[in-house]
Amino acid sequence: MAVVVMKFGGTSVANVERIRNVARHVKREVDGGNAVAVVVSAMAGVTNQLVGYVREAAVLHDAREYDAVVATGEQVTAGLLAIVLQSMGLQARSWQGWQIPITTTAGHGAARITGIDGSEIKRRFAQGEVAVVTGFQGIEPERRRIATLGRGGSDTSAVAMAVALNADVCDIYTDVDGVYTTDPRIVPKARRLPKVSYEEMLEMASLGSKVLQTRSMELAMVNRVMVRVLSSFVEPEAMAPVRMERLEDIGTIVCDEDEIVESQVVSGIAYVKDEAKVTLIKVEDKPGVAARIFGPLADASINVDMIVQNVTPDGKHTDMTFTVQAAELPRTLEALKAAKKDIGEFEVKSSADVAKISVIGIGMRSHAGVAALMFKALAEKGINILAITTSEIKISVLIEAAYAELAVRTLHSIYGLDAD
Repeated sequence: MAVVVMKFGGTSVANVERIRNVARHVKREVDGGNAVAVVVSAMAGVTNQLVGYVREAAVLHDAREYDAVVATGEQVTAGLLAIVLQSMGLQARSWQGWQIPITTTAGHGAARITGIDGSEIKRRFAQGEVAVVTGFQGIEPERRRIATLGRGGSDTSAVAMAVALNADVCDIYTDVDGVYTTDPRIVPKARRLPKVSYEEMLEMASLGSKVLQTRSMELAMVNRVMVRVLSSFVEPEAMAPVRMERLEDIGTIVCDEDEIVESQVVSGIAYVKDEAKVTLIKVEDKPGVAARIFGPLADASINVDMIVQNVTPDGKHTDMTFTVQAAELPRTLEALKAAKKDIGEFEVKSSADVAKISVIGIGMRSHAGVAALMFKALAEKGINILAITTSEIKISVLIEAAYAELAVRTLHSIYGLDAD
């Protein structure tokens, strides 16, 4: 018997008919002799609706009450799935985060899981019961208030449950049948990857891939949880119950780098279009100026990504370019305006018409020339690079948004990722 955590997102549970389909997936695992915990999201669109209600009630609102409202979406899904499973003859019950309990920090709306007591669910596994768990939420123990984990938090809930239950595998069911070399909507020749390393998946998640949430991959990597990405829209009867020796038959396995026998130099191409570029022109070039620029942004919880600094010909000034999320551009400009008295005089130019393109692969650690090939390929297509950042397994460039899809197709082909 394997212990399996199954997670289903909003599109997979969008209505009662789809919840019935999810129940068939769960039944397949139970009939195959596996112990199953299911983590569910709210039905598609429900969380947005609940958030809308809160904002309509009051623009400025108590974050604790916000969490009390938006957490109900998952509660509805969990209850409905438990009812359907019971109607199919299975023992099942729904669990809210506070009932397990899943304890969290007090950061309402963006809390982090601090612990899960899986003992009662394990005890009920022995009785053949399926646990249906609300994703995205837990309880902040000091005030005993419901706390939510932020958008995409159900992925994190699932991986954390897998850790707590010593699960053999955490299956994440989505609307795609695995992790692809890039977005198939842009590159029809994109290929499904049978395996991808934690590090690569973490980079992909943080660089625009919507398949898995970044925090869930951090948790999986630290605890070495085997994660598999599958499609919930494949007929449940067409899939076999989890058998550890047959996991590679379908989907994409996210695992330790050592478990990947042969890895390509580049595994995937990611892109993000919701980037904004900010350039500070003729900032006085003196010690501490960077701290005076980026300190106020950090205080405002604005994440800065790429940073490029160029000293002007007079040697007394510098031009500073950096990127933020497009949605944060107005707050960024306000923060810089407020900090002007500390920074000194400068001119600001900004643009939200940019995109970040990233090349990712663990094979880059041991191969030279990956960046040179990228720069040459983009140059041949007449694509100008506005900024560059690198890490051990990633190279990201900032380009004009109009060239994003051309860049993705070009790089996907040049690194040999196109399917035959």
